[in-house]
Amino acid sequence: MLVTAIPQLQKWRGLPVVRSFFGSGWYIACIVFLMACSELFSLELFVIPAYLVLGFLCVLFCDDLLGIVPIVASGYMLFAAKNNPGKFPITGLFAQKYAQDALMICIGFAAAILLLRLVSKLLERGKKRGVPQLTLGYILLGLSYLLGGAFTKNYDTRTVFFGFVEIAALGFFYFFFYFTVDWDKVPKHYMPMLVTILGIGLFAEILGMYTNPGAPTLDGGGSRDSLYTGWGIWNCVGCMMAVCVPAPVYFAVKKKNGWLYTLLSALFMLGVLLTQSRGSMLAGAVVYMCGVVVTLVMSRKKERIRNLLVYLALLLGGIILLVRFWDKVSGLITTLLEIGTSDSGRLDLYSQAWGVFLRNPLFGVGWYDVPGIQYAQGGMYPNGHPVLENYFIPGFVHNTFLELLAMGGAFAFFSYLIHRTQTVMLFFRKPTTAKTVAGICILAMLLASIVDNHVFNLGPGLLYSMLLVFVEKADESDPDRKLMKVARG
Repeated sequence: MLVTAIPQLQKWRGLPVVRSFFGSGWYIACIVFLMACSELFSLELFVIPAYLVLGFLCVLFCDDLLGIVPIVASGYMLFAAKNNPGKFPITGLFAQKYAQDALMICIGFAAAILLLRLVSKLLERGKKRGVPQLTLGYILLGLSYLLGGAFTKNYDTRTVFFGFVEIAALGFFYFFFYFTVDWDKVPKHYMPMLVTILGIGLFAEILGMYTNPGAPTLDGGGSRDSLYTGWGIWNCVGCMMAVCVPAPVYFAVKKKNGWLYTLLSALFMLGVLLTQSRGSMLAGAVVYMCGVVVTLVMSRKKERIRNLLVYLALLLGGIILLVRFWDKVSGLITTLLEIGTSDSGRLDLYSQAWGVFLRNPLFGVGWYDVPGIQYAQGGMYPNGHPVLENYFIPGFVHNTFLELLAMGGAFAFFSYLIHRTQTVMLFFRKPTTAKTVAGICILAMLLASIVDNHVFNLGPGLLYSMLLVFVEKADESDPDRKLMKVARG
C-alpha cells in the first residue's frame, strides 16, 4: 500500500528482501514461535502488539496480504493457560480492564487496516469479474445462522449477533484472502508448510499443558480436566493438532528424504494422543491412516520404500515401548478407557436436540435455546463443568448435524449440505497432492465435530476458511498454469 502511494520505494534495494521474508517459511516460523512463547509464558501483551506491527509492515510494503495468513491462523492460539477465562474468570489477565482495553485497541486497529487494504485491492481489481466458487453455500449458511430461532419467543438481537459472529469466523477470511492475495505468486506448498509449522507450535503447547497443576501423570494420577490452554480445553487443542497431522504428508511425498516428514506426522499424532480427547484421537487416527495411504501411493519408488520402512519401524517401536514400559503407561491407558466408557451427557443432549427440531422443524430455536444451554441447572453441565453466567458462547449439542437441526432447523441443515457439497467438489476438481492433503486436514475437523463443537467454535473456523481458499486458488499457483498465462499474454 505504501509502495503504491510512494512509487520511489520501488527502487529501494531492500524491498524484494522484505517481501520475500513475508512470504517465506522463516516468517511463518517466527509467527508460530511467538504464538507458542505467548501461550507457554503468558506473553500476550507483548506478542499481540508484535503481530500488529508485523501485519502493519506487511500491509505497507507487500503487494498482497499473504503475510497476514500466518497471523490469522495462529493468533487465537496465543493465549496462555493461566489466563483462560473459563478457568480464571477473575484473576486471568484479560479479566483486567487494562488488558481488555489493550486487546480491543489492537483488534480495532488491525480490523481498520485490513478493511482499508481490502477496499484498495478491490479497487485495483477494477472490472475483473468472477466470484468465489463457494459463495452460494456461504450465503445460504450465513442466512441460516442469522435466522436460527426465527419466529420463536426468544429470537432476538443477541442470537442474531452470535449467528453473525459464527459465519464471519467460518467464512470471512475465505473471501478476504480470495481478493487480497496475488495467487499466481503463491507457491503451492505454502499451505502445507504453514500447517506443518503450526503443528510444531501446537505440539509445544500440548507439552506445556502437562505442566498445569493437577495434569495427568504416567502412574494414572492427575486429571484430564487440567489439560487446557488459554484458548481451549483438551478437546479444542486435540482437534487442532489432528488437523495438523496430515500436513507433513505433502513433503513426505514431494521432498527428497521425505521420511523425515513421515516421522513428523507421527509426532503430531502422538500430540493428539497426549490431549486425551476421544473425538480428536479417533479423527486423528483416521486422517493419519489416510496420510499413510497417500504417502505410500504417491511417493516415488525409493522414497516409498523409505517411508514404508519408517512406518514399520514406528509400529515395531510402539509395540516394544508398550511392552517395556507397560507398568508406567498402564495407569494412563486405564484412565483413558474409563473416560471412553462415558458419553459425558452427549446421548441425552442428542435426544433433546432431536426433540427440539421436531417441535421447531423449519428454523429451530436459535443459538441460546438449544439443549446444551438447558443443562445449565444448578450452575453445572452434565459433565461436571461449571456454567458461566451470561457467557457469550452458548452451550452446544456436541454434534454438527444435530446442532444445526436444533439451532436452525431444516433450513440450516440443508444450507450446510449445500456448502459441504460445494467444498467436496472443490477438492475433487483437478486433484493434486496439495488439495488432497488440505482435504484430509479439514476432514479431521469434520470428523472430530461429530462428537464435539469444533465447526461452531470460532477459532478453528479461521483455519478452515483459509484452507478452502488455498484449495480453490491452487490452480493459479500451478507452474504450468503460470506458463500458459504468460504464453497468452
